[in-house]
Amino acid sequence: MVALPEPLAEIVEEFTKAPKALRLPLLLDHSKKLVTKDHLSASMAQVHECQSPFFVTVQRSAQGLVLEFDVPAEAPTVRGYAHILQQGLRGTSPEQVGELPDTFYLDMGLGELITPLRLRGMGAIVREIKRQAASLIGPAS
Repeated sequence: MVALPEPLAEIVEEFTKAPKALRLPLLLDHSKKLVTKDHLSASMAQVHECQSPFFVTVQRSAQGLVLEFDVPAEAPTVRGYAHILQQGLRGTSPEQVGELPDTFYLDMGLGELITPLRLRGMGAIVREIKRQAASLIGPAS
């Protein structure tokens, strides 16, 4: 199994250790912390597999990758997942993101809480983030 970036591994461990009854409130707590863009930018891609309108962009900064999202407040579980990705992948490299398992969220116990349709959307979000991160990898020297 591929090692997750340390910040993401810590979040996954927090969910894994939490009793099942506390995982959904923990996810909803993450949704309240998500910082989103005030408006859609041309660089944001929509993840069409999501039930809710979900937009993401991955950018490179001096400190590593930065993920920005636009997710409606009416989709708290997906907002929570977006915050987990935003915090867990902040500062990583495109190569690290490329190694991220598409379904790492199942290790968090979210498969017991979220509908299969939403789970497919979560996998699609990871694939889109990986696609955008791969586009930031420069040519080999």
